[in-house]
Amino acid sequence: MARRFKQIAFIASPTPDARQAAELLMQRYDHVPPEEADVVVGLGGDGLMLQALHRFMGSGKPVYGMNRGTVGFLMNEFHLDDLIERLEVAQRSIVHPLLMVATDVLGLTYTARAVNEVYMLRQTHQTAKLKISIDGQVRLPELIADGVLAATPVGSTAYNLSVGGPILPISSQLIALTPISAFRPRRQGSVLLPNHARIRIEVKDPEYRPVAAVADHTEFRRVARVETQLDRSTDLVMLHDPGQGMDERILREQFG
Repeated sequence: MARRFKQIAFIASPTPDARQAAELLMQRYDHVPPEEADVVVGLGGDGLMLQALHRFMGSGKPVYGMNRGTVGFLMNEFHLDDLIERLEVAQRSIVHPLLMVATDVLGLTYTARAVNEVYMLRQTHQTAKLKISIDGQVRLPELIADGVLAATPVGSTAYNLSVGGPILPISSQLIALTPISAFRPRRQGSVLLPNHARIRIEVKDPEYRPVAAVADHTEFRRVARVETQLDRSTDLVMLHDPGQGMDERILREQFG
């Protein structure tokens, strides 16, 4: 019977546990460089999974993570045995990144993609003053806050949840737009947007109240505005053991 994946690559975070796990797996299983593989096995934590998804973005190459980190929300349990069998029956979770286009105070434009979230955050002691438009219509003329965050369903359990945003099922086709420490309007909570929404956030007085824009781990400073929307043309593929897919993980997270 033909194998589902013929060429396996191993990558690992720089921690001793992750490196040791990768070495043990490479001693036991045939492997190739990541560029030649049709599946990548990542050893580490959620940070390693995000790095892998960014590294192979646009390739369609699936990533099967095994937890050698701390939380491991996106990862499978680590076992040396039966890797081939686990890959054969692994379930696919396909997610799409947010595309961020940021323009700074000099008019220079930068782009980046985010698996988890795009957020804007004040750079100094001054609160940020932001104007938020959705699909070309101003919905919030002024948000005074530490910042604001747009999260995908995958990212909804990360920074978004920490600042009071909702957990989104992976198949919900929603984006959470969540203020970070809102001062005015005081009761402005998270807003749920359809995943085709075009979000535009303008910084009011960006020279006096400088704001940074971040897409996962890519940061641009002193931005004047940010536009973001889901990039549905880019598939990111994660593999999970049966019964441990992203829908199940997010459901379990909602019930604590």
